Amino acid sequence: MSIGRQSWGQSLAALRHPRVITMLFLGFSAGIPILLIFGTLSLWLREAGFERSTITFFSWAALGYSFKFVWAPLVDKIPLPGLTARLGRRRAWLLVAQLAVAAAILAMAFNDPQSNLTITALAAVALGFSAATQDIVIDAYRIESAPQDLQAMMSSSYIAGYRIAMLSAGAGALYLASVFGGEGAYIYRGWMVAYVAMAACMLVGIATTLIIKEPDVTRRAETAFADPRANLRFLGVFLAAASTFAACFLLFNQPIDTLKTVLVSGLGPVLSGFLAELFRLSISIAGAGGVAWGLVKLGAAPRQMIIEGYVEPLADFVRRYGKQALLILALISLYRISDVVMGVIANVFYSDLGFTKAEIALYSKTYGLFAVIGGSIFGGVLAMRYGVMRILFTGAVLAAASNILFAFVAIQEANAPLLIAVIVADNMSAGIASAAFVAYLSGLTSVSFTAMQYSLYTSLMTLAPKLIGGYSGSMVDSLGYPVFFILTALMGLPVLFLIVSISRKPLA
Repeated sequence: MSIGRQSWGQSLAALRHPRVITMLFLGFSAGIPILLIFGTLSLWLREAGFERSTITFFSWAALGYSFKFVWAPLVDKIPLPGLTARLGRRRAWLLVAQLAVAAAILAMAFNDPQSNLTITALAAVALGFSAATQDIVIDAYRIESAPQDLQAMMSSSYIAGYRIAMLSAGAGALYLASVFGGEGAYIYRGWMVAYVAMAACMLVGIATTLIIKEPDVTRRAETAFADPRANLRFLGVFLAAASTFAACFLLFNQPIDTLKTVLVSGLGPVLSGFLAELFRLSISIAGAGGVAWGLVKLGAAPRQMIIEGYVEPLADFVRRYGKQALLILALISLYRISDVVMGVIANVFYSDLGFTKAEIALYSKTYGLFAVIGGSIFGGVLAMRYGVMRILFTGAVLAAASNILFAFVAIQEANAPLLIAVIVADNMSAGIASAAFVAYLSGLTSVSFTAMQYSLYTSLMTLAPKLIGGYSGSMVDSLGYPVFFILTALMGLPVLFLIVSISRKPLA
């Protein structure tokens, strides 16, 4: 898969395209929630006195990102009463998702985790779900609103906006928490103010949604989704399956703890815990799938809706890529494993080195921001100039190599200039890799099945890394930071072989 290569002038001129600028603001809207579940929340919980193993389990609150393909057909095909006719299919869903994101952030803001950790967890899950829904719509909008030769630069602009938002939700939130709560002793008020401010930042995305135009795309006729009553039945099946998944996941808590105890003597605490939780996740998925299948069999939702919503997008992908389909899915699943698994524990690592919230905000979120924006723009230009696959390979090498640098930092005394240099290198490589990867995924997507296919790709992209990332705290406790960082670098090696295998032309 490749796009036509362009001159340096053409590549740079694309930065001024209106659709590219639009993606800057939508990227900002998409980037606000992620750190409020990961890095920023990690520091909040750490300061509140929770253990590393508990903190990193909260990364699973974002599993909605990894299962968003399940409800992507609802977002893609079901109209919202009143809003869809007024705003269009994409903008209507985007507005609802953005309002839901703001509401979930406010729910986290107005609850002290020391008083009720369960409410914080539920609000974090709601934030992950609504943020993933926003991503479904933004990705579909981006792919439908511009031709393929502009996708690399739109990806770069999106990543730049995303990272600016991460500065706000990272450095900005930490700064506010420090100003209103101080350093050292835990003061809930500072974190409350920080999260309220982050909810207010969602106004940028809401305003953008109200200003932009709906993509002009000719869609396939979808007769199964033309009946509003059938749509409600389809939604009911989804809610029943989702409720079954949540119930199974909660009900199996005690049996899973018992299974961990049985396995730990032979496999060790980290591997036994991972396998036990993977078993619980599999049981929950099977239960949800069984309920959905049974309800469809009973006629709760028309079978044709399942075919149009799920079967046809998958069949289209297999039909277009044939024998390479499995290799492509494997590449998607593993491409970001090095940086995601490492990223879950990053802020805790900086804190354990002895750096304050203000210093972490400056080093990681400010310097890192400019590095990743520069890397993403550079990566987009390189992808347009030299082709996506070459830069995809380069980004994978750099992402794995940068984790080894963190292993070097871990064996040194706390050294601010060294940490800054490594953070800049890591974020530069992440920007290059992300720009190429998003452009690659966009090229894999058929306009006839935009939301479902792209959601499937990005769900696979985060599922394995986030499952493993949930145990990053336990791995650090068991292995120590240096070995952990080297291990995350080694996780990226299979990616290189997959890229070479998939490439139809030599990378050199």
